Amino acid sequence: MRHDDEAKAADDHGGARHPDTLHVPDGRETTDATDATYAADGKQGNSRRAFLRTTSAGVTSAALAATVSVAATSAASARQTVPVTAPKQPSRVRPAALTKAVTPACSGQETPASIEGPLFKPASPERGDVVTPGTQGVRIDLAGVVYDTDCTPLPGTLIEFWQCDQNGDYDTSGFALRGHQYTNNRGAYLLRTIIPRDYWGRWGQRAPHIHTQVQAPGSPVLVTQLYFPDDTEAYGRDFAALNAADRLLNRACTIALTARPGGAYSGTFDFVLKTTA
Repeated sequence: MRHDDEAKAADDHGGARHPDTLHVPDGRETTDATDATYAADGKQGNSRRAFLRTTSAGVTSAALAATVSVAATSAASARQTVPVTAPKQPSRVRPAALTKAVTPACSGQETPASIEGPLFKPASPERGDVVTPGTQGVRIDLAGVVYDTDCTPLPGTLIEFWQCDQNGDYDTSGFALRGHQYTNNRGAYLLRTIIPRDYWGRWGQRAPHIHTQVQAPGSPVLVTQLYFPDDTEAYGRDFAALNAADRLLNRACTIALTARPGGAYSGTFDFVLKTTA
């Protein structure tokens, strides 16, 4: 029986290089005994000391000049013979095996609410797989995280799911395609279900959608509906046309789909909740 819808992520520690210290002698290498010996000669002693000092200073200066000259020559030679190359930069490419999946993004924007509709049933079973024996349809594993508006994951959040089947019918006598679960310690959930079909109801022809009620501990209930991208392929239906015609549809509540082998899908949708009334 077909029923009305309900909507809604290295610094290089190069030590500072310390300049080498050059110790330059002061040129005085005479001793007190030498000075005393030549002091007796008076003027000759003074001349002798002056000669020694002058000669020593001259030798030292010459040695220093020669050293500087050799160093300069060596440096010039090195400049002429050794090519200048830029330092090798570390590679920025990470091995594929070490690349991690992209962290799910949180916009901080509250997930839009929608109407509940008339077909919600309380006391659904607690389970992540709502497909019961005999249910046909295109399988989808829907996963995501529940955040608050500060993008903090919300563990222990209650999520209720219910939907119609591949024919557009809701199970009103039992709990096929109905169930509830709680997010884990990372605020994540996983729903195993099928893609629902479109149907006609009180608001006209409804695009395929999954009903949800989401409530973090001590927070208001978010009632909304999740929709499917225009290029979804299931039951030979034109999802683009169905989405365009549904006046209750909110594109902000569209599931991101990835096709899997065998015609199945993986989907993702993150809820963002307002946790204060």
